[in-house]
Amino acid sequence: MKLLRYGPQGAEKPGLLDDEGQIRDLSGVISDLSGPALSDMSWTENLDIAALPVVEGKPRLGPCVAGTSKFMCIGLNYADHAAESGMAVPSEPVLFMKANSAICGPNDPIIIPRGSVKTDWEVELGVVIGTPGKYIDEADAMAHVAGYCVVNDVSEREFQLERQGQWSKGKGCDNFGQTGPWLVTADEVSDPQDLSMWLDLNGDRMQDGSTRTMVYGVAHLISYLSRFFTLHPGDIISTGTPPGVGMGMTPQRYLTAGDVVELGIEGLGVQRQTCIEDQTR
Repeated sequence: MKLLRYGPQGAEKPGLLDDEGQIRDLSGVISDLSGPALSDMSWTENLDIAALPVVEGKPRLGPCVAGTSKFMCIGLNYADHAAESGMAVPSEPVLFMKANSAICGPNDPIIIPRGSVKTDWEVELGVVIGTPGKYIDEADAMAHVAGYCVVNDVSEREFQLERQGQWSKGKGCDNFGQTGPWLVTADEVSDPQDLSMWLDLNGDRMQDGSTRTMVYGVAHLISYLSRFFTLHPGDIISTGTPPGVGMGMTPQRYLTAGDVVELGIEGLGVQRQTCIEDQTR
């Protein structure tokens, strides 16, 4: 099942994508695609999709999950990306957090922060937690997954790597976490470690990889992260990016206003973003 949220920012409604590509309204079934709906998905059983109201037109798509308490990201989780970054493959997962205010819809713009000179792109597999847990055994980890989505882990490399302190300054800026277009339920993804993924900049292919080359797989990441804090329904784990980011190119290439980024993961949908300057005064 492809679940989604649609409507104006801050007023999204829950929905799903039917087999004809139409959005169906779920607001008569659940209040939102947030923790309560994801922790108990019995409402999806015997759901009469054809009886759900059709949403007319082409509404904005919001982030495919609401009420996220933790937006967790894994750094250097593809060996070839670590190499292009000039960094060693880590001996255990590298964890950083994005601010929840970075979370936005799949086609919302990439906002280039004031003073940025190195805003970069990263297509990543997002894992959304359904069943809460702490100290989760790796053998049981996949039972805690509600579904999967596409994430663009937008990054400002100067803020991240040259401005002292942790990576958060370059990772958590507004609109640095496009999420969606939909949450594909776990039962529809037979193997999250065998999904092709890609990203284009202005029509040119930049990233062309697969989740097969992850250093630490989804089950390991869930188990590992649960050692440090409880994973809650609606939490997002962004699992790392394959090579092809702007930082790894010679010469390096970064985003500027007017650039168009398109990215997708096999079976999980496609995102499209236009880059704009931050107009905040």
